[in-house]
Amino acid sequence: MTSQRVLNGRYELGELLGRGGMADVYKGVDTVLGRTVAVKLLRADLARDPQFHARFKREAQAVAALNHSSIVAIYDTGEYTVSGGPGEDVRVPYIVMEYVSGRTVRDLIRAKELDIDQAIEFILGVLAALEYSHKAGIVHRDIKPANVMVTGESNDVKVMDFGIARAMADSAATMTQTQAVVGTAQYLSPEQALGETVDARSDLYSAACLLFEMLTSRPPFTGDSPVSVAYQHVREIPEPASTFNPAVSEALDSVLAKGLQKNRADRFQDAAAFRRALRAAKNGVAVPALAAGTPTDVTEAVPLTQPIPEGGLARGLVGAEFLDSTLSGGPENGQAAGGQDMLAREAAETEAEHDSAMPLGFAPERERTARQKSRRRAWTAVVVILVLLVLAGGGFWVYSTVNQKPTPPR
Repeated sequence: MTSQRVLNGRYELGELLGRGGMADVYKGVDTVLGRTVAVKLLRADLARDPQFHARFKREAQAVAALNHSSIVAIYDTGEYTVSGGPGEDVRVPYIVMEYVSGRTVRDLIRAKELDIDQAIEFILGVLAALEYSHKAGIVHRDIKPANVMVTGESNDVKVMDFGIARAMADSAATMTQTQAVVGTAQYLSPEQALGETVDARSDLYSAACLLFEMLTSRPPFTGDSPVSVAYQHVREIPEPASTFNPAVSEALDSVLAKGLQKNRADRFQDAAAFRRALRAAKNGVAVPALAAGTPTDVTEAVPLTQPIPEGGLARGLVGAEFLDSTLSGGPENGQAAGGQDMLAREAAETEAEHDSAMPLGFAPERERTARQKSRRRAWTAVVVILVLLVLAGGGFWVYSTVNQKPTPPR
């Protein structure tokens, strides 16, 4: 192995495990401790962005303090120098992580190897990790199947990439037209889609999306573009999971209905409450439906009195890995520590709408109330669509037209 393949004289890089828009992940060896590790090397173009560089280091240091059996451990961080062109050296940050031998939940979903009991057990593991991280003041922001590993023999759950989505969201590089556009659309919370401050309840919404997909082999919302999927997260009520998998119980449907509420004040308020509801659902105990007249619109969400500091994706639909591959058709497949790397992928196949289905967990009066509010908020939907189009690159024409100066009168 050449010296170029050893980082800071300590970490030997071996086989490439995965390649994404954000980073490359290698299997490596810590030559000091003699243990196998996974090493994530950030893209050089992102490393040039000083805001990303600083945010990445702060987030990595914060996440390194998380010590939980369901969280992929971070062992070390550092930087190494690469040539960025004639006379230019770039300091590229890297993360040394626990190497996990196993498969991602995305692999298991695609292989249709999950049953209902396994799906519940895996999401309980994810929620245990989130409960721990939220108590430490860290919000994941990118919970999705590709970021959850299941170990080979013991089937233990390992959640990956805490804090990385935040670093990407705050990077100036991600705000350019040619760079990343959105966080992974199928798992966005409504507040993420609207660019609002993100707190722990956003992770719980994404976890509910993950559970829905494990139970049905499809996310709660699909569409022919990330924009259409994000719009549905904000405005549409998902079909019950039992529509796609009749084996899903009414009690489990009720848990998902609670977890997928548009208004975060109507969701589970912490991961522990979500876990208790899941355990009760296994015994046939349903979550009570919200009372008629309860606000359901995300635009009426009760503001947090103590939001997570420097909250989340406040500049719009920007996340960790919905990168320029969305627009340019770049690579989609990759592996993370022992499995698949967190990667963006286009929204799944378009599904027919089911207009006749009763929104799960709602009384009929509530459904009518929600529809009336939706009509009164038509202007909000228009604004949301315009914002999404601008962030997706497709709204450039709209943006230019709106900001075009009027021709002076002759």
